[in-house]
Amino acid sequence: MPDSVHTRKGASKASLIPDNILALLHAGELESVNLTEWQAVDHMHLLRIVLPHVTLGAYVPQLVGQLEETGSTSGMKAIRLIGQELLAILHKSGEPTATSSVFLSLANHKSDSVRCWSAYIIGLDNTLSLEEKLAQIRKFAADHHFGVREIAWMAIRDSLLHDLNHSIQLLSEWVLDTDQNIRRFAVEATRPRGVWCKHIDALKNEPARCLPLLTPVKSDPAKYVQDSVGNWLNDASKSQPDWVTQLCDEWLKTSDTKETKRIITKAKRTILKSRTEQK
Repeated sequence: MPDSVHTRKGASKASLIPDNILALLHAGELESVNLTEWQAVDHMHLLRIVLPHVTLGAYVPQLVGQLEETGSTSGMKAIRLIGQELLAILHKSGEPTATSSVFLSLANHKSDSVRCWSAYIIGLDNTLSLEEKLAQIRKFAADHHFGVREIAWMAIRDSLLHDLNHSIQLLSEWVLDTDQNIRRFAVEATRPRGVWCKHIDALKNEPARCLPLLTPVKSDPAKYVQDSVGNWLNDASKSQPDWVTQLCDEWLKTSDTKETKRIITKAKRTILKSRTEQK
């Protein structure tokens, strides 16, 4: 495969994606490089190519039919539906999902879209405890691909909400990890108003509950983590602006660093906009 394929920047809109690139994405032979490509993948094409290679070819008509019936052939809806259906298929085998050869083939596939399916297989598996889910989702939270990392926290978010205090306790170890992707996952997974997912009303009302996750990364060296912390607090500011303002003031007193200042700029953007509009 030419180097130019791997070093491409990615099209700005789906209609500009070259046919050869789209064909490779649909064949599971190539990873997407931006959101445009990620959303352009037709998962019906991908299923037809991938499943026969992992001994699930007999299930292609069933899964394709489900996608057609729901009108979900690309993006998050398709990924979640496929993960759900694959989980049901794997459960029928009686073999532990996370260690089955089929799951491992999917979880280590070269296609980021296929790895996204795998993240949902774990996230939706209610035979696993929260501790087990976190242990299994960690691989996807640390994935080198942006899309897989996003799907990882979305796949487990509902499980985290079932016992929020316990979830925060478990994730408090993640924000101390040396991997910035793991630290970012712990913050992003608990955002009060996360993107493309249900809001967490408990944290919109009581954002202080997540201080065990936020405080350790208030001066994180990675911009990837800083952005997540800033966005978390900006979410909270839409319902608890006074609390966010007070916290930012406290952080500046105890952590007068450029990293903390960058986080606070992001955290207070809605507050500052509101003040400007009121003048």
